[in-house]
Order: sequence, then C-alpha cells, then structure tokens
Amino acid sequence: MKHPTPNHWRRLLICSVLTAATAWQAAVAQVAPAQTESLGLSAERLARVQQWLAAEVAAKKIPGATVQVWRGGKLAWATAVGERDPAKPGEAMRADDIFRIYSMTKPIVSVAAMMLAEEGKLVLEAPVARYIPAFANVKVGLEKTDAQGNKSLELVAPARAMNVQDLLRHTAGLTYGFFGTGMVKDAYRAAKISAGGDISNAQFAEAIAKMPLIAHPGSMWDYSNATDVLGRVIEVASGQRLGEFLQARLLSPLGMKDTAFYVTNAAGQARLAEPWPQDRITPDAPLFNPRVALAMESGGGGLMSTAQDYAQFLLMLRNGGELNGRRYLSPATVAYMMADHLSPAVQRTALYLPGPGYGFGLGFAVRTSTGGPGSIGAAGEVNWGGAGGTAMWLDPANDLFVVFMMQSPTQRVAYRPILRNLVYGALTRTGR
Repeated sequence: MKHPTPNHWRRLLICSVLTAATAWQAAVAQVAPAQTESLGLSAERLARVQQWLAAEVAAKKIPGATVQVWRGGKLAWATAVGERDPAKPGEAMRADDIFRIYSMTKPIVSVAAMMLAEEGKLVLEAPVARYIPAFANVKVGLEKTDAQGNKSLELVAPARAMNVQDLLRHTAGLTYGFFGTGMVKDAYRAAKISAGGDISNAQFAEAIAKMPLIAHPGSMWDYSNATDVLGRVIEVASGQRLGEFLQARLLSPLGMKDTAFYVTNAAGQARLAEPWPQDRITPDAPLFNPRVALAMESGGGGLMSTAQDYAQFLLMLRNGGELNGRRYLSPATVAYMMADHLSPAVQRTALYLPGPGYGFGLGFAVRTSTGGPGSIGAAGEVNWGGAGGTAMWLDPANDLFVVFMMQSPTQRVAYRPILRNLVYGALTRTGR
C-alpha cells in the first residue's frame, strides 16, 4: 500500500480551501454589487457581516453560517461562511444547507392557523377545548406559602377559558419546563413534558392538558408549548396531520422544498448543518436528531429549513400574503398578525423574550417603537429566532428582511444584535 506523501496532504489542503472559496463565491455570485447598491445597501458595508462571521469561524466559536438580506422584494446580498459540520472538515457551508430552526417554526404554524381562520374552520375566540376537549378541565396552579414557610400548589378554576388566540400570542397559561423556576415548571419537569419523542401531537396535547396552568389565560405572557398545542388544533380543524397540512397548503406551494419536520433522505442528510459537539441548548440537551422520523411533529420547534426556503416564507409575508400569483393570506390578516396583541394589563415575566420595546403579535415579536430596544430597527418590525441559533426579522418600514442560519445555541443571543446593527449600518437610504 502506497502511503500519502507530504505533497499529497498539501494538495488536499489547497483543494479544501479552494472548495470553501468556491462555495462562498457561488453563494454571493447571484447578487452583483450594483444590485445591492441599487436597493439602498452598501456592498462594502455588508462585507463586514462576512468578515465578522469569518473571524468567529476562525476562532472556533461557530462552525459556519449563512445569511440572506432582502430589500424591495429582491435578494440584495448573501453569504455562506465556514463549514457545514465540524465532524466533516473541508466541507464548506453552502447556501442551501439545512438547519434546525426550532422556534422559527412558530411563525409558519401561526400562518397555517390563520389560513384556517380565514376559511372559517378555526375561530380565534373559541375555547381550545372546542378542538381538544381535554382542555375543558384545566386548572391554574397558584403557589401558596404557610406561616411555617412551606409551599404548596393550590389548583383553582381559570378566570376564563383558554382560547386559540391565547395559543398564538403565548397568553394561554401554558409554559416551558426547561427554563425558569416555580412549582408549575417543576411539575412540567417531573412529568417530562417536552415536545419531542415518539408520541403523536394528539398524545402530547392530552398530556399537557393534565398539567396546571402557570397563570390565568390572558393575564400573562409566558413562553410556552402553546404553539405545539396549536399544531394539534390545526390537525383537528383541518383533518390532516400537521406536517401534511403544512406541506400541502403552505410549504410545497411556496417552493420550500427543504422544509419539513424530518430529513430522512440521504441527499438531505448530507446537507445537515451541525454545531460543535460541546455546543448545546443546555448542558444535557444536544440538538435533536432529525434523521429519524418520529410521531411528534412539534409546531413549536420541530421544522428543518434552509435560508432560501425561509426567505420565500418571509417574502410571502412581505407581499401581504401573496407569492407568485398565489394568495395564502389576506393583507388584512397579515397586518393583524404583525400587530401587537398584548394589552398593558398583560403581565410580562422576568423572562419576557421579546425584550424592551417589543410587544407580541400572532407568532412573532413586534417592535413597538424605533427607539428603546438596544439594537437598530424600526417600529412595526417582526422577528423571532430558534434555540439552535437561527434568526429572522422582517421590517416593513424599510422593506427589508433578513434570514440568519447557524447551529450554535450558545452564540444565538449574542450574535443577533451584532448582525442587526451590521445590516442596518449598511443601509444607504431608509424607508421603502
């Protein structure tokens, strides 16, 4: 057997560098600097995004990332940086690589629910129990402390029924058990309430309906499994499994060919982006494995997608619910979803994820003022991100939207304002 020579390894290294450079060039070749400039963005300043991400890759903070910046309904700039999978060195990140988008699933499922609402098959003010009878008997868990300091959980009837609109805006009284403290969250953890595994959406909804609510419906915004329950409501209202309904009515017509709950084909699996092995959502929670299809189709966080696919979804919203001659929602419905649905009476918890200067619409955070938040933007913008590191925002005032894909839970919060400021710093004109 002939052993590789030093020159052989040198040639391999040169080839891998050229492959990475070629992939990046292919990602941006479709956008000429002149088009970027014509859309009111500086190509030179947007290059700062690529330089910043390349430095983060070199520092081994992230394996790689893809970014798309759209303005005026056109792709203004794009890049793909680093590697797809640190376990496969030399395989450059590509513009069509597939990512776990986690909670960026929520806006897609929320749009699906509103499609059914427009058809009269789903009523936002209707009790969730109309679609899932097990929710007729839910109770609110109120923490009580006696004179000796002992705590107990008192179960009381909700002040009003949980409705479908509550599911869309996270005011249902449901919660997530994997972060935060309190006896209700402890109960979630003890019961292993988690949207994953080999149980159906129907079984998951039945299980969570047995849990105490953390607050009276409509009284508090708390990030929760509400969109997972909404996914089951969609199944009941449509008569289809959630994934089937999404594919038939939204994903396939939009051309989102790589967006699904699982990636079971070999070609797709070869394009799956992965994090560094030590990079986890929590110390004991690695990113889920999408290669094996399970019964659960998590409406709150289970979809896989690409930057290009998600851009098609945002382009449809940017167009007021229409794309390529097909209408998915009325412009009035899109405007309704992108309005703030939280009244001043709704309590914001210490873990209010939209942050200062943001309310919440139906499926995403809504910026209520241009000033106030700690990063550049404009009133009326909507955004949301995923626990695996992905993020998006859509800014109607500046006719701009951005899709950011990476797999790095630990960097997800830190990177979002940096990317936002770099993109807005490249604007050469504001407004539409």
